[in-house]
Amino acid sequence: MKRRVLFLVLGLCGLCLLPGIATAQARPAERKLKSPLTREYVYPARIVWQQGQVKGAEQLLKEGIGQASLNNSDVVVLKTTGKAPASILLDFGREMNGALEIITGMWPAPNNPRKVRIRFGESVSEAMAELGAHGSTNDHAIRDFNLMVPWLGKVQSGESGFRFARIDLLDVNAEVHLKEVRVISTYRDIPYLGSFKCSNERLNKIWNVGAYTVHLNMQDYLWDGIKRDRLVWVGDLHPEVSTVNSVFGYNEVVPKSLDLARNTTPLPGWMSGISTYSMWWIIIQHEWYMHHGNLSYLKEQKEYLQGLLKQITGKVVNGVEKMDGNRFLDWPSSKDTVAIHAGLQAMTIWSLECGAKLSAILGDAATAKQCRETAAEMRKIVPPHNNSKQAAALLSLVGMMDAGKAYSDVLSVGGAKNFSTFYGYYMLEAMAKAGKYKEAMDIMMQYWGGMLDLGATTFWEDFNIDWMKNAARIDELVPAGKVDVHAAYGDYCYVGHRHSFCHGWASGPTVWLSEHVLGLKAVAPGGKVFRLKPHLGDLAFAEGTFPTKLGVIRVKHVKDKKGKVVTTVQAPKGIRILR
Repeated sequence: MKRRVLFLVLGLCGLCLLPGIATAQARPAERKLKSPLTREYVYPARIVWQQGQVKGAEQLLKEGIGQASLNNSDVVVLKTTGKAPASILLDFGREMNGALEIITGMWPAPNNPRKVRIRFGESVSEAMAELGAHGSTNDHAIRDFNLMVPWLGKVQSGESGFRFARIDLLDVNAEVHLKEVRVISTYRDIPYLGSFKCSNERLNKIWNVGAYTVHLNMQDYLWDGIKRDRLVWVGDLHPEVSTVNSVFGYNEVVPKSLDLARNTTPLPGWMSGISTYSMWWIIIQHEWYMHHGNLSYLKEQKEYLQGLLKQITGKVVNGVEKMDGNRFLDWPSSKDTVAIHAGLQAMTIWSLECGAKLSAILGDAATAKQCRETAAEMRKIVPPHNNSKQAAALLSLVGMMDAGKAYSDVLSVGGAKNFSTFYGYYMLEAMAKAGKYKEAMDIMMQYWGGMLDLGATTFWEDFNIDWMKNAARIDELVPAGKVDVHAAYGDYCYVGHRHSFCHGWASGPTVWLSEHVLGLKAVAPGGKVFRLKPHLGDLAFAEGTFPTKLGVIRVKHVKDKKGKVVTTVQAPKGIRILR
């Protein structure tokens, strides 16, 4: 008997040697597509609201094990007996990109699945809204849907960007037992190598929220928003990539997204159909090379870059831009054709001068010369800014308008009024160029801080300082007599609840504080030379870190009793600091 068993074992093993019979070890290598994203479970922080027969709701605030069990003593019971469903609204504490997972218990027979309605919201108002009301939509990500939940099991929804989730039991004369409800938060598990801390806690929070806003949008690609649009918009990428450089350092999501924009926009097309967005692509390529110095990657862009630069110069006639496609700076300025022309004139110069530098690095002297000559011809013609903060900021940044005059005549008028979340970054940059660092921080605290005062945990697609008047917080049910900011405002493509409350282009203050208060800026190609020039305004101290290709720069600035700034800096070997 023993001999026969041995024979069977040897015979089975021998099958491994026969032609045409593959084993696990002998299989050819399979292509495995691994996600760069991490999944983390987040439980509700509070119960915002409930209606109907809901028993034991506080149980949902407890961290669970993610597993259904036969012990049914720790469940939340929702029972619908009339027309109004049993409902509950959960707050998960902060904006996230993710899905909802529901773990269920054992409700009385029949053991059929129960039908529930899920509504996600970036605000309480959005989570409570009916689909189609006040712009509430399922565009790009499904955030209002019915879901079948199993008896004694678990189920997951699709992903969206949200903080709040409402659950309604739709089955009448039935009950559902909820053991756990949690968010499966999806994000890149990467360290915050950059940091910022100063004597003003409001500025500290603004820096952190800007960094977190971009972090959430670093999904498979670098999106503009995690609810809407979940797309790679190249204009949005410029503030986002600048934030990535300041906070995370090199990350593959940036070149991956830049390449997507290039590959899906064969010339003579404009990226996203917008001429300035193709210009932003050139500017981003320059800044990316300044920080990381990856020549092999830059060489991959050479053919497309050459064609794009020739296309841009071909749209300049007698020194005046004549760009076709969608002529766009940002949404608040989109009806001001005079300001748009001024902005396009400045953007064309900026992109051509960056293109000239990149072409020189790539050994393309002819294209570099063409870019420089076209930009020089354009500088002779300065279009009117029409009192647009967007246009004045761009004209100032490229040196076509005196920085002090841009500030006194346009940027300072009305304070934060007519700022925008996207171009607000360039308005702050123009204020810095005029030496108005304290004033820029004051604007930042008023404008971006206004979103925080309304309960934001990420920065929005758009914001108007006038919205603050009589506004309810976004993390509460709207009290009688108060304005529902999410439902009442918005414009263009972001009316009401369609308005994205997590938009990466709003992260400019994070970059600005690292560059102008900490004072660190890459000033030579390759990311090895940084200028250190802090501007504390009325801050008592500022300290933080900045990522480079060779490690982290650490810096601290403290005002002494006479108001003099005393600086200490530690830089990695190979990093040169200019002071």
